[in-house]
Amino acid sequence: MTGLRVAIVLLALAGVAAAQSRDDEAVEVRCPSVLGVGVATRVPFCDVEVQRDAELGVLVVLPPRRGEATLAFDLHNRHAYSEAETLAGRAYTEYQAQIAVATMEGEVIARGVVLTEFRAAGDLVDRVGGGVGPDGVKAVAPLGAERLYVTLPAGIDQVSVVGQSLEVLRADGRDTFDTVGRPIAVLSNATLSYRPR
Repeated sequence: MTGLRVAIVLLALAGVAAAQSRDDEAVEVRCPSVLGVGVATRVPFCDVEVQRDAELGVLVVLPPRRGEATLAFDLHNRHAYSEAETLAGRAYTEYQAQIAVATMEGEVIARGVVLTEFRAAGDLVDRVGGGVGPDGVKAVAPLGAERLYVTLPAGIDQVSVVGQSLEVLRADGRDTFDTVGRPIAVLSNATLSYRPR
């Protein structure tokens, strides 16, 4: 192969690589209800509330881009930690939270679920500062982590993450919560993989 052909092939491959290159970056999350910042991880945690109106959900602002993009975020359950119940062996709880990712017009793009169990303090992802408990931490803490990936179509500049329902199983029974405004899960670490314009 001559030097000119090699140069043309390399230029063509470089053009394909540039066209296929994608940026992965943190995205702006507008959180109507902030749980707080993790004491160990320094990660901000955002409450996901049950909502029927996309405008009232956790809004994720998308940068200008070409084509589809992939939104990723960690979804956690919310656990109200009690040292006394844990020491007494009465703290077991199973949570299953269901959420939806929707356009601002309310069209559901994807649904997600996080299912976790609490047995001991080591099950918590982190503790959240700003509380009145020992060491200044809140009683409510993120539990478990499910990394969700959502393919977003071209042409939308923001999406909403809304809670749908929460099932809680304890030794004394099972409850389901779907009242509008109730926080049922926690979102963190939102990123977007996309091709910039």
